[in-house]
Amino acid sequence: MTKKLVLIVIDGLTPSMFESAETPALRFLADHGTYTRATSVFPSLTPVCSASIATGVHPDIHEIPHLVWWHRRQLRLVEYGSSFGAVRAAGLSRSIRDTVFEMNRSHLGARAETIYEALDDRGLVTGAINFICYRGRTRHLASLPGLPPVYAPRRFFYYSLFESDQTGAPIAVRSRATGSIDAYAAAVGRWLVTRDGFDFLVYYLPDYDFASHVEGPDAAHEALARADTAIATLMGAAGGWDEFLARYSVLLCSDHGQSHVDRIARLEVPGALVTASNRAAMVYTDDPRGAAETLDGAEGVETVVFLEDEAVVARRDGAEGLDVLDQYPDGLQRAHAALRNPNAGEVLVSAAPGWEFADLAGRHHLGGGSHGSLTAGDSLVPMLAVGLDRAPASLTEIKQVMLEHFGAGVAHAA
Repeated sequence: MTKKLVLIVIDGLTPSMFESAETPALRFLADHGTYTRATSVFPSLTPVCSASIATGVHPDIHEIPHLVWWHRRQLRLVEYGSSFGAVRAAGLSRSIRDTVFEMNRSHLGARAETIYEALDDRGLVTGAINFICYRGRTRHLASLPGLPPVYAPRRFFYYSLFESDQTGAPIAVRSRATGSIDAYAAAVGRWLVTRDGFDFLVYYLPDYDFASHVEGPDAAHEALARADTAIATLMGAAGGWDEFLARYSVLLCSDHGQSHVDRIARLEVPGALVTASNRAAMVYTDDPRGAAETLDGAEGVETVVFLEDEAVVARRDGAEGLDVLDQYPDGLQRAHAALRNPNAGEVLVSAAPGWEFADLAGRHHLGGGSHGSLTAGDSLVPMLAVGLDRAPASLTEIKQVMLEHFGAGVAHAA
């Protein structure tokens, strides 16, 4: 009999932090699993990464390009939450609608099938707690009146705004600094496991990333301890940790890494629109080569990529050639897929070590951690498989491994 499956995603957890962690729940899982370092996507930012985890494809298919991007058809900015200041600058109500509703309803590509849709169609009970890429088959009403319904997994819990079941969990968004969102996930997860309420569950813990942005990529020990407690709570709800693994297989990963930030750049290209956040930027322009050449030697810029006659061109410090991408994990494949995203800018920019690009409101994470670039620090993630045949080598392989677990065939675009 196939075990049920839990996908645990600790946002922003670096491989080095996972490998050195002495937290009990993570050590218990590591002692029972197969571990590798896996590759994220580009830009290595949460909306892009989460969409790839859920759909098993790169950004050229799922079409989520960045944290902030230019909507060509609607002639406006889309801002998913680079910072509260950036959200306010882009328009608070519009940004909330984009992040909570439109990302899944209209921005996520129609060709991309989510893991929830694939498993729902096979009669399995899917679930997700707080995961931002949630498109599924079941209609859910919001807990606040006047908001539109969404289509998501059958068991669906989204920051207390959508709750498919009454679990008694505390309000999620109370204090991210003290781990309230992970605590909410723990309460909901305990309720679900106690009732054996799913076949597949995405258990998303974002508070580590929040702390790491402030404290640095390998310094948020208290936040990791709280995430570990949330995992321990989930496993304990089965009657014990061994009992949990007797009932459930586990895949644990992060969505991206993080790098330390000690310098900030405000990226500008004359005659072009620049959308920048964290350690990646996009340039919307009619002259990709000209824009790329303008960025030679610009503060904070390490590598610039664009398409010319459908082929990837990569530049670094005025030098040009695909060998520029050899220094990055799966650099050419990730850059090519990012550039072919119909919502992406014509030119993509990967930040140099130590640098971050200020967002729409000028906000940054100076002295803390950030991510988004092609570099290994931003792009490698821990990947731990427990009770599965193999550990995925990349975020885009996760869906396929999960489908194989359930005997559900090959992942495909819809």
